[in-house]
Amino acid sequence: MNALSPCAKCQSVYVYQDSHLLICPECGYEFSPDAVLDNADETQVICDAYGTPLNDGDSMTIIKDLKIKGSSNVVKVGTKIKNIRLTTGDHNIDCKIPSVGQMGLKSEFVKKITD
Repeated sequence: MNALSPCAKCQSVYVYQDSHLLICPECGYEFSPDAVLDNADETQVICDAYGTPLNDGDSMTIIKDLKIKGSSNVVKVGTKIKNIRLTTGDHNIDCKIPSVGQMGLKSEFVKKITD
């Protein structure tokens, strides 16, 4: 019996094979046993709602009214945000929104401001 390689995303050892794919039950990642994924070389490009790549320090505007979870406040369309920081995870932008404070946003709700 061949030992299966650990999950390429979360390094879990509980990987099982389903036809030609390996599946991780912990994170749900599916990958080919032939594919070699080196996380150090993997670079993820984060884009705004219109496909423009984002970088740390960019400025942007909100393109949709966003309700703030646990509050009755709303971040309005057109709110300008400066000096963003890109992160990994579900909310891939960390920023400080005027009159709201520190917040995590999804890149699908912003538009990059080009100077």
